[in-house]
Amino acid sequence: MNIIGDRMAAAYDEAIEGLCGATPKGHYARRGTARAAVTQAGVATLNAAYDLSREPDLEALHEMAVEVSGQVEAWSIMVRVDADADGAVADLATRHGLTTRRELPLLACGVDELVLRADEAQRERVRQVGAADSDRYTDVLTRGFEVPDGLFGSLMGGAVLDAERIDGYLYEEDGQALGTGMGMRHRGVVGVFNIAVVPDARGRGLGRAITEKVVRDAIAAGADAAYLQSSALGRPLYESMGFRFQENWIAFHA
Repeated sequence: MNIIGDRMAAAYDEAIEGLCGATPKGHYARRGTARAAVTQAGVATLNAAYDLSREPDLEALHEMAVEVSGQVEAWSIMVRVDADADGAVADLATRHGLTTRRELPLLACGVDELVLRADEAQRERVRQVGAADSDRYTDVLTRGFEVPDGLFGSLMGGAVLDAERIDGYLYEEDGQALGTGMGMRHRGVVGVFNIAVVPDARGRGLGRAITEKVVRDAIAAGADAAYLQSSALGRPLYESMGFRFQENWIAFHA
């Protein structure tokens, strides 16, 4: 049993519920241990029917899948890897037309394991922002992830960046915003999201500086651990900061 994984999964669930409640067109619903989370962004993993328990309720997960798929075109079904040992969730996803499987590594780190060594001058360029900066934040996020304009829709709009447990950040240099980050604090841990740096500014330690700022502020607010889902490209950076692999989650999408 992965106790750390269980804690991070519970924190993630509360974070997504909070995000869906804050984003202008969000929707969140529960059926037992299954969830429907819709942000209306054009990213499959940001609109998901999911069950992060160790024994997913397939009937409820199916109901949530119907609910999500009726609202958005890009969506997914998500569970933890051990929860689909017999392939039943994969079969359910296939019935919904979701035939592509993607693994999402979950990494976590306790306060005493963190390695904080970002350049101090860079760390000072990371500024916490509020809803007044929503459009600017979304623009930098879009450029940082190199996705089409409008893909994130109103995800970071409305009052999201003013929400009580959501902290958004911009890295600014010479008047230019070059990177984004976001922390969501629940159950005494912080989920690290939206770490993105525009292409021309990569390779200079900006991602580390942003991530450190997110984690440092969360620790100051009482968090004792952090978690994130990492791409293959970003994983060496996070591991150098003390994050360690906990488990894989799986997202099935079209």
